[in-house]
Amino acid sequence: MDLTYSDEEESFRRELRAWLGKVLPGLPPKPSPGDWPGRRAYDLGWQRALYDAGYAGLHWPADAGGRGATPTQHLIFLEETERAGAPYVGANFVGLLHAGPTIAAEGTDEQRRRWLPPILRGEEVWCQGFSEPDAGSDLAALRTRAVRDGDSYVVSGSKIWTSHAEVADWCELLVRTDPDAPRHRGITWLAMPMDADGVTVRPLRTLAGSEEFAEVFLDEVRVPVSYRVGEENDGWRVTMVTLSFERGTAFVGEVVACRRVLGELARAARANGRWDDDGLRRRLGRLAAEFTALWRLTQWNVSEAEHSARGGVPGVGGSVFKLRYSKARQELYDAAAEVLGAVGALDAEQEWVADRLSSLSYTIAAGTSQIQQNIVAERILGLPKGR
Repeated sequence: MDLTYSDEEESFRRELRAWLGKVLPGLPPKPSPGDWPGRRAYDLGWQRALYDAGYAGLHWPADAGGRGATPTQHLIFLEETERAGAPYVGANFVGLLHAGPTIAAEGTDEQRRRWLPPILRGEEVWCQGFSEPDAGSDLAALRTRAVRDGDSYVVSGSKIWTSHAEVADWCELLVRTDPDAPRHRGITWLAMPMDADGVTVRPLRTLAGSEEFAEVFLDEVRVPVSYRVGEENDGWRVTMVTLSFERGTAFVGEVVACRRVLGELARAARANGRWDDDGLRRRLGRLAAEFTALWRLTQWNVSEAEHSARGGVPGVGGSVFKLRYSKARQELYDAAAEVLGAVGALDAEQEWVADRLSSLSYTIAAGTSQIQQNIVAERILGLPKGR
């Protein structure tokens, strides 16, 4: 992979910087963290601005509504928007980073026409209905049942840790359609409208006090068979496509953000006198090297996905990235607490507190570190499966 930038790519960077410099000052104030209807409207508004400017789904294939940008242009877009302080995907993240790419890769032409344009235009929000109270890391143990009844599936069960369910229009939903099949072979991937009869959403409050997760209860919810992505009972394979996007390329913007945070920590340490601590400087230097390496791995993963025979689906290298990134992010916010101190973190920098608390979840979210270790051991190193 060539890590240098061509004249065309640098021209793209200048064009993007100019657009960001023009549009960002005119954005409305960001809503408060607990105002999810307001945050939905804000995030959808930003997505619409990207769409109108030709930057929505930048790296999606042209036949899926994207711009068909190169991997390097995609990475430049992430670098520049983060450096400029532009909004991130927010409530749109499941649609833009998980469900949308999965539908682009696995959906029918009709499904792609129905669901991809509203995601790109900032008109519909998606949530993810994968985990259940007894099926988190062991996702194949899911028990939410879907029974075929004519042209519909009748779905009953419950999901947990469903991101942005309270403001979502659609849910990428995993259900069991054949209870007698082996665990991985009786699962189906459905797109469920969140306003369907029988859907109940109960928000969950996190350690940081936010409510971006929810429990979702399904009581004989009817989902048209035409909303099935992939074949019946082939949902596990489709799910692996979704999880490949989630682990392989969905975190790329966050790596850029972490590198920015690290620079802010160094400046804060110089300002409050902590920079004289040799141990702290070594710690921040090691983290700088860590995130530089993670950014290079990100570049490789994105490039590998875009040029692979799998049609843009990331490979197992995403698990290598996810495994190390989760730990590095926790170490970064531990260092933030050391730099800011208890008083500074709690009184002056509330955002640091929320970020540090949320960092604890990263070794669990999108597949636990133990799951990632198993994937690396079995699929990359070729080690035998554990008993």
